[in-house]
Amino acid sequence: MTSNATRLAISSLGAAAIGVLVVWAATPSGLSAASSPLLLGLPLPSLAAIAVVVLNLVAFVPAAVSQTERYYDLVGAASTLLSTTILILGAADSTALIFAVPPLIWACRLGAFLARRAHREGDGRFDQIKVRPARFLVAWALQSLWVNLTNLAVTVALAHPSPPPPGLFEVLGVLIWVFGFTVEVVADRQKSAFRALAQNRGRFIDVGLWSVVRHPNYAGEITAWSGLFVAAIPRLEGWGWLAVLSPVFVFVLLRFGSGIPLLEARGRARWGDDPAYQRYLAHVPRLVPRAPSRRHRAAS
Repeated sequence: MTSNATRLAISSLGAAAIGVLVVWAATPSGLSAASSPLLLGLPLPSLAAIAVVVLNLVAFVPAAVSQTERYYDLVGAASTLLSTTILILGAADSTALIFAVPPLIWACRLGAFLARRAHREGDGRFDQIKVRPARFLVAWALQSLWVNLTNLAVTVALAHPSPPPPGLFEVLGVLIWVFGFTVEVVADRQKSAFRALAQNRGRFIDVGLWSVVRHPNYAGEITAWSGLFVAAIPRLEGWGWLAVLSPVFVFVLLRFGSGIPLLEARGRARWGDDPAYQRYLAHVPRLVPRAPSRRHRAAS
């Protein structure tokens, strides 16, 4: 292994460890639902975070040998399922379902959707890195970090030893999650239906929710995880407020990381000279719908 590959491997393990440390800090012993005698008496949330890292590192091995990314998203969804299931085992009461059911539904739906897409189309993000094991390892380690930080509000809520009865925040948060999840599902279905039509081959999508914002699936994703943070607010104490990293991390990752920048770079490379695409970029916002201008209302 070259020195550069060694550095990448160490950095990957460091990124994965950050997710575990954040979960450990956000769910100290006073907020821990249970401790596991299986691994140095670690609190259950920390054990769940470690399980996510182990799952991704184990899955990396056959993926690197086969040089395939086809199971990447499926393992990401399975990581959320694994973490949430472990946390349910130590939850203090049945109100845990308020927080456990949404990520379970989300992981099953998104995992199945992305896995089908990867098997059908592949994933261009991995074309260059899947043939380089050290760089490929970074993607799998970052996925474990993504799962542990994205699910952090749920983790903190489920780890509370004596949760308060559900109230306004829980109701509001679940409603926000339902709205965001619905937007994400509808946007994905609209895009799949658009691409299935032969007359749309090679065209960019600008219909349905995609005519309101350029990335409605990401807007729904950010909204959904923000809703779970809102629902968790009554259960946040001390370091538990690190749970705010969940919606913040999702937003930063999609807006400035592996989401919108990559997609828009591909879009400009493909349709950048198309006047219709230029108008689309100029008039349709990325994530937040604009209120109609006074001039637009008068014209309509």
